[in-house]
Amino acid sequence: MSLNRTAKGIVLVPSVLLGGAFLAAAAWGDAAAASNKGLALVLGGVLVGGGLLAQLLPEQNDSPDQRDGDKLTVEKLRDDTLSAEKQRESGEGA
Repeated sequence: MSLNRTAKGIVLVPSVLLGGAFLAAAAWGDAAAASNKGLALVLGGVLVGGGLLAQLLPEQNDSPDQRDGDKLTVEKLRDDTLSAEKQRESGEGA
């Protein structure tokens, strides 16, 4: 499975939004939630960091074999067409 820009966006948006919600809850939480402030900071940081790090993964291009295979196929078809035309011309000239 190759990585592409759309998949990166699908990972980025929810993780950053959810991470931001956890960070906001830690920053503006009421006194009753003070015991969970550290957990909210850690979860928020991990989610935001993971979403941003996913953007740094390199995108995978087509393998060189596939690109060269397509090129070789086109070249082979062109050569076959040219050789068939030459055979036809030599047959008509005889």
